[in-house]
Amino acid sequence: MPAKKGKRQASDMFAAQARARTQREAPLAARMRPRTFDEFVGQEHLVGEGRMLRKSIESDQVPSMIFWGPPGSGKTTLARIVAGLTQSHFAPISAVTAGVADLRQIVDEAQERRGMSGQRTILFIDEIHRFNKAQQDVILPYVEDGVVTLIGATTENPSFEVIPPLLSRCRVYTLHPLSPEQIEGILRRAMTDPERGLAHLNLDVDYQTLSGLAQASGGDARIALNALELAAATVQPDDRGLRHIGLPDFEEALQKRTALYDKAGDYHYDTISAFIKSLRGSDPDAALYWLARMVEAGEDPLFIARRLVILAAEDVGLADPQALLVAMAAQQAVHFVGMPEGFLPLAEATIYLASAPKSNSALLAYEKARQDVRETRNEPVPLHLRNPETSLMKEMGYGRGYKYAHKYPGHYVPQQNLPDKLVGRRYYVPSDQGFERTIAERLRKMREETERRRKPGKLAPEMSDNAIQGVD
Repeated sequence: MPAKKGKRQASDMFAAQARARTQREAPLAARMRPRTFDEFVGQEHLVGEGRMLRKSIESDQVPSMIFWGPPGSGKTTLARIVAGLTQSHFAPISAVTAGVADLRQIVDEAQERRGMSGQRTILFIDEIHRFNKAQQDVILPYVEDGVVTLIGATTENPSFEVIPPLLSRCRVYTLHPLSPEQIEGILRRAMTDPERGLAHLNLDVDYQTLSGLAQASGGDARIALNALELAAATVQPDDRGLRHIGLPDFEEALQKRTALYDKAGDYHYDTISAFIKSLRGSDPDAALYWLARMVEAGEDPLFIARRLVILAAEDVGLADPQALLVAMAAQQAVHFVGMPEGFLPLAEATIYLASAPKSNSALLAYEKARQDVRETRNEPVPLHLRNPETSLMKEMGYGRGYKYAHKYPGHYVPQQNLPDKLVGRRYYVPSDQGFERTIAERLRKMREETERRRKPGKLAPEMSDNAIQGVD
């Protein structure tokens, strides 16, 4: 046993030396990887001061978990910080290249390590969504028994990509794309860090150019750092030893034109505002132009898709109920295929929504109903609308006098459906646009029928059960 322990310690020592050598030769993005929470940028909702995840890590109470977020948001970095702070052995693998044999080897070593030194092992699986069901099944018993603490990283929704038994044993934490301001801070630190960064190259990058690179990275710190490193390596120093990097240098490094966004984010908000107003104004050409501006500048496509969904409900509304389905389909398509092809469903939805008839009647109706709710939130539900779940409820009058609409001609019967204080209140006023004309006509007929039945001798007859069948 001592010989085996010595062999394991020697192996770990050689592995540490290899990692140190690799670190010195690694790309800038790897060298600048944060080592502590003080260096970590972003995800304050998870690891900010006082947040539950951070407290559990600092108190050495780390559960198995899955980090779900876009590329370059810090999933791998956060996993390494967890391992460092908890003094756990970090065993990283990629689901793209690893197989069942690799998993079994890590588990065997984890069991041996725990038995000899008591050290825990964090099994980090990058792109865990690429593991099939059989591969995920292999991990399950060891996660359940605590042989390894699993940290999975994925850009895909784990609800669809991770098997339910494994998912139920993990906590899922969602990471957000880094903001341009956060990426700009990362770039500045890399430019001035003498140990791991590029301070020795004496880089000179003006504010607007660096801000443009930060915005063009699309929330991915790795892309930004790689572009900075490539540009720095290709620009020659001047007589004073300064390397002046301009926008064209970053464009060449990124292999795309970089749109300049100012640090305050005005470009971001101004462009989405122009996009929404063009859609609302039924101008598909202008809407497509602003869409292209955002996509080419690296805007988060799911942010655009969310705004399309909101507009479909708020500004197209019931004038074309299909609009919401089109917008949701675009959101799902972008999530499924990703970029760059994701611009196609976004463009299709943009054209459809801009060309659709417009109505904000649902928004106006809800605002009026919300105002009444604030003033009458304690009004009781009318007895005839309550379900008589018990005999006592029946004796109290629950459900008494309720009229079942399908038993009446046209499957409609007038009755009080609002609290007493709000009887007669109208919230929804349909427009004369698109499908709402049909809705308006149907409501008009029902209201006329209501008035007719209110007249003496015009009570609505109930239909027999046989007559109900087959009635539209």
